Amino acid sequence: MARRRLLGIGAVGAGVTALCCFTPVLPILLGALGAGALIPVVYNDLLLLPLLAGFLILIGYALLRGRR
Repeated sequence: MARRRLLGIGAVGAGVTALCCFTPVLPILLGALGAGALIPVVYNDLLLLPLLAGFLILIGYALLRGRR
């Protein structure tokens, strides 16, 4: 059960992070919420790319854990 949960969290997190990394979803969402001033802080490859890598590592860990 824990493997499936880790895999789900990793997949959803990687999908959302990739969507924010490669498309302008995050600035549009923050602008609609009235938090457009946070765009230079949050919409930065120095934050999003390591976050994406972390979620992909989590997916790999969940898949390797299931093989044991």
